[in-house]
Amino acid sequence: MTWVIVWNETRGERLLGRVRRCASFLCRLRGLSIRRPLGDDEGLLLVGRRESHIDAAIHMFLVFFPIAVMWLDRNGRVVDARLALPFRPFYIPYVRARDVLEGPPALLERVDVGDQLRFGELSSES
Repeated sequence: MTWVIVWNETRGERLLGRVRRCASFLCRLRGLSIRRPLGDDEGLLLVGRRESHIDAAIHMFLVFFPIAVMWLDRNGRVVDARLALPFRPFYIPYVRARDVLEGPPALLERVDVGDQLRFGELSSES
């Protein structure tokens, strides 16, 4: 499993220090289901294969806490962002996106649509 750090290049600040990178189908499907709430510096990056509305959709089944959701294009630019609430069936981005960054709700105060995000590898663990 790979962990990354996330920076908001537009604002010049580090956003999250411990983000799990999920590229496999099963990891993306499970997401944050049946997990503890995220810490203030934690997140999940769902890496997609192509820009799409449907492929970038998320579900909140068995997610027991609200999360900030940011949809990113293939260049890491935020194309949509909103608060996702527990047990809502689906959230679909208004604009096609490839990747999805999920984090604590307060993250929405530090990211705007149009911001450029950058990801740096933290470590690799088996």
